[in-house]
Amino acid sequence: MIQQIEFRLPAMRRGCHLITGEITRRLSGQLPQSGLLNVFVKHTSCGLTINENADPDVRTDMDKILDHIVPEWSAELDKWLREEVFPEATTPERP
Repeated sequence: MIQQIEFRLPAMRRGCHLITGEITRRLSGQLPQSGLLNVFVKHTSCGLTINENADPDVRTDMDKILDHIVPEWSAELDKWLREEVFPEATTPERP
């Protein structure tokens, strides 16, 4: 049996968020005893990770790593976007 359920999560700030409870609430009573669950996010700037969540520091560590890889808006990022990514366009609005 294949079943597809679509729902929206509330908007959240940048960072790592636990969504297990929200998914469980939305699918309560609709899941079989065993099987496979696929979670798909339509938003282009959202990613999913699966972590055991045994240590609360995992989310903090993930946030720090992601902030290092993709920092918040900065003068350097603005310059790079204007000169390298969008040289023919106007600078995107700052968040």
